[in-house]
Amino acid sequence: MRVMGSETEYGIHAPSAPGANATMMSARIIQAYANLTRQRAAGGAETRWDYTDEEPLHDARGWTVERSAADPSQLTDRPPVLDAEAVALAYGRQELEADGSDESGSLLMNMVLGNGARLYVDHAHPEYSSPEVTNPRDIVAWDAAGDLVALATVRKVAADPELPSINLYKNNTDNKSVSYGSHENYLMPRSVPFGDIVRGLTPFFVTRQIICGAGRLGIGQDGSTPGFQISQRADFFEAEVGLETTIRRPIINTRDEPHATADKYRRLHVIIGDANLSQVSNYLKFGTTALVLSLIEAGQAPKIEVHEPVAGLQAISHDTSLTATVRLLDGRRVTALDIQWMYYEAAAKLAQETGVSDSFSGDGHTRDVLERWESTLGLLGSNPAGAAGSVEWLAKMSLLDGYRNRDGVEWNDARLGLVDLQWSDVRPEKGLYYRMLSRGRMQTIVDDATISRAVAEPPSDTRAYFRGKCVSSFGKDVVGASWDSVIFDVPGIGKLQRVPTREPLRGTEALTGQLFRKHATAGAFLRELLGLDPAPPPGPQAG
Repeated sequence: MRVMGSETEYGIHAPSAPGANATMMSARIIQAYANLTRQRAAGGAETRWDYTDEEPLHDARGWTVERSAADPSQLTDRPPVLDAEAVALAYGRQELEADGSDESGSLLMNMVLGNGARLYVDHAHPEYSSPEVTNPRDIVAWDAAGDLVALATVRKVAADPELPSINLYKNNTDNKSVSYGSHENYLMPRSVPFGDIVRGLTPFFVTRQIICGAGRLGIGQDGSTPGFQISQRADFFEAEVGLETTIRRPIINTRDEPHATADKYRRLHVIIGDANLSQVSNYLKFGTTALVLSLIEAGQAPKIEVHEPVAGLQAISHDTSLTATVRLLDGRRVTALDIQWMYYEAAAKLAQETGVSDSFSGDGHTRDVLERWESTLGLLGSNPAGAAGSVEWLAKMSLLDGYRNRDGVEWNDARLGLVDLQWSDVRPEKGLYYRMLSRGRMQTIVDDATISRAVAEPPSDTRAYFRGKCVSSFGKDVVGASWDSVIFDVPGIGKLQRVPTREPLRGTEALTGQLFRKHATAGAFLRELLGLDPAPPPGPQAG
């Protein structure tokens, strides 16, 4: 079992308001979803994020960066703020009055959802952070649920004739030297030395893109060199190891912010992946990485080191023929496929030796990930076109090649740039990924009904169940929540009650579901959960 989660920052654009401030537009997106869900907490506001336990400047290498030395983008432990003028521009005065908001700029930019996820403004983009799950199939479902959340906000804004329409894109760059993230999180034992993680993961991350890259038109950070490449993010990485996520991006991120019992767990924060619409690419991205972490924990990761990993990452991304080689420190020159086969064979060997056919949750995911990994690598080596129905960069390249062949255009033709962008549009009637999906040209892992349920329901087997059910059942009494806790303000209970949730595998439906089904009020729920004194009986009625 491996606790994991995803984070997606959506590209944002208002076609009729090209000069609009991205932070304002993103805030409007969050407010739109709050208006849709009406998850009201104490005081008439939504369930807001609790920043108490955020520690973004702790470094896994053993130190903490001084706030004065940190880039402002690293200070994610305090909420974003819009001033009064920006608020009026972002929401419109009429909408403010309807929502009962004040003029201080204290408006919703950060909320916890009933499915246990977080929706907020991050670096001028709307971001959906999935609830914690325990296997790659569930991550596909709850990550795709974020796309439906994004779609709902686009529809809500478009329905207001007084607001400019806003489009959201599940991609990673505007091709104007700006990149935004698609991050992964994996829980692993604190006892594993961080140096082992770096050595074990670096070659894997340099080459993983060939099975889960989302594909990108243009070479270089600004995309000005004509061509097509495997990864949207590769050209934006400049370091091998580091704490930053928006500048000097490292292959291995060292943020040490476990959001769990700190002496027991490490949360590995991965920033090098692309945002995937392809379900199989997303499944393999999380599934193979989880298996490699098991290799590292067992001391059985391949003993290889890439000479100049950043240069190798970019060289591999720029070579869609998959024949480019990178030099290892032992002098060998190998392809990305060679390295991926090394990791696959080590993972298959570990599964066989330990007799563990499933390292996730007892329902066959490990075996399925290994089989899909093997078959994908086999196709990439022998018949790449045959993998276009599952590997996203190949699907996108096939689509772009179709336009090129039909119209006789080169890679730098502006029309191809529009096709590249339209691939990632979250609107099914506009997004080219969804068009290919509807025609049966993209393989899936989970069905539409499962994704729709994941929009409203939390996973049953992690603490996300407790968080999500608190919001959906007792939202008016929840004044804050985070990965680590839920905070109640209940009339008749004298003070704020913070319920800690530092153990990710507690707070599950098996442990707390009956309690939620038993109690209709937050007061009764908390009194039993926390062992508080029962509520006093009502006093005598005045005659």
